[in-house]
Amino acid sequence: MVALSVLDLVRVVEGGDVKQALDAARDLAGHAEQQGYTRFWVAEHHNMPGIASAATSVALAHIGGGTRTIRIGAGGIMLPNHAPYIIAEQFGTLASLFPGRVDLGLGRAPGTDQIAARAMRRDPMASNEFPQDVLELQAFLAPAQEGQRLRAVPGMGTQVPLWILGSSTFGAQLAAELGLPYAFASHFAPDMLMPALNIYRSRFKPSAQASTPHAMIGVNIIAADTDAAARRLATTQQMSFADLLRNARGLSRPPIDDIADYWSPAEAAQAQRMLARSIVGGPETVRRGIAALVAETGADELMIVSDIFDQEARRRSLTLIAEAAAEMRQAA
Repeated sequence: MVALSVLDLVRVVEGGDVKQALDAARDLAGHAEQQGYTRFWVAEHHNMPGIASAATSVALAHIGGGTRTIRIGAGGIMLPNHAPYIIAEQFGTLASLFPGRVDLGLGRAPGTDQIAARAMRRDPMASNEFPQDVLELQAFLAPAQEGQRLRAVPGMGTQVPLWILGSSTFGAQLAAELGLPYAFASHFAPDMLMPALNIYRSRFKPSAQASTPHAMIGVNIIAADTDAAARRLATTQQMSFADLLRNARGLSRPPIDDIADYWSPAEAAQAQRMLARSIVGGPETVRRGIAALVAETGADELMIVSDIFDQEARRRSLTLIAEAAAEMRQAA
């Protein structure tokens, strides 16, 4: 049966602050661990008041300290923003603190707007060097070679598993060429999901890290005790997408009764296209949705985004999703 993992956006909610968001992520990771999830990832975003994971490795250290067994990782680090050497040191440090539990997902987008990209001294052409940067990072995490003068300490020899992230076919081609696991961002960019998976699987070349392809699919799943309750919870994420389209990045909002009162028809059409792969509903709806998605895609793993305002409702959502998957395994 497909593995389940969590991508948490470390949302800062209205009425809350950054510390509360980071503590909530740590709490949710502990809950996911208890429910049998495989990984708990956070992502690098900048200049977004509603997301508290910009310093991704620092956030992961906080989350790792509140868990014991679940894998923690970046989904992902936007590598063109950084020198590979620095990322090797950061994730080598995490791997030293949490041995055998750290993943490093890599993306080539800036994870921000042009203003923040300039503030980070980001070269606009840096993304063109992404494949070379991945190889350089991989080398810094490998055991040192004889005569090697520049070493990542910590980092050298930790061999932190690398993942390639993507929302187009570029990442699929690179992951296949390098023999790395691949995660597709269908939770916000679903259009190229199937072409990307086909390219990844058909072109995969075995490597020292992976002998066979491993495809992870990002998917929004919002579960509640009834379909109606889940649809109401989902309005928090829908409002966030509408705000992005308006270039009005704010804090996470509490759910509302009718999303049609919040967004325009044009915003609704664009947001719903981006959210087309979402599964929203009660336990039976979630079971059917997961089964259909796995049957269509052959996914090895689902990376679940359960973007819900209330912490207890988020915990409940992850519980219901895990229970649905367990019932599917039992039935199979």
